[in-house]
Amino acid sequence: MDELIREILAEKEHILGTLQALEKTLEREEKTIIELSAIATFLQDTYNGMENILKRILKFKGISVPHTGQWHKDLLNTAVNNQIISYELSRRMDEYRAFRHFFVHGYGIMLDEEKLMPLAKELPGLWGNFEDELNAFINSLREGK
Repeated sequence: MDELIREILAEKEHILGTLQALEKTLEREEKTIIELSAIATFLQDTYNGMENILKRILKFKGISVPHTGQWHKDLLNTAVNNQIISYELSRRMDEYRAFRHFFVHGYGIMLDEEKLMPLAKELPGLWGNFEDELNAFINSLREGK
């Protein structure tokens, strides 16, 4: 369990640094393709960090995620089915999963500020909710529930 906690704490540290960089970028008045690309990268990096935490927990519990063509979606569903995160949180995360897919398979010049900014502004709140549910889950592990 100690190793899992260390891994989660390391991932959290990276996510928090990414969220700080996002905040600084959002403060910039002009949003050129450079700023939009940075914001998109921070969104994708934060989502990947949350996925990494879920993967580590599932591995710790000895639970495998089906490797279908929808692996990332299956990860969220498996996390919900194993009561690591709530269904509501997984639905909110699904928007970022879809964005991650676009980001990985698209081009930076295709970024749409009107679609990107709501995701960016909502990300700190999503992270806060994720962290709350994560902490509750870790506490239940510690208590042996």
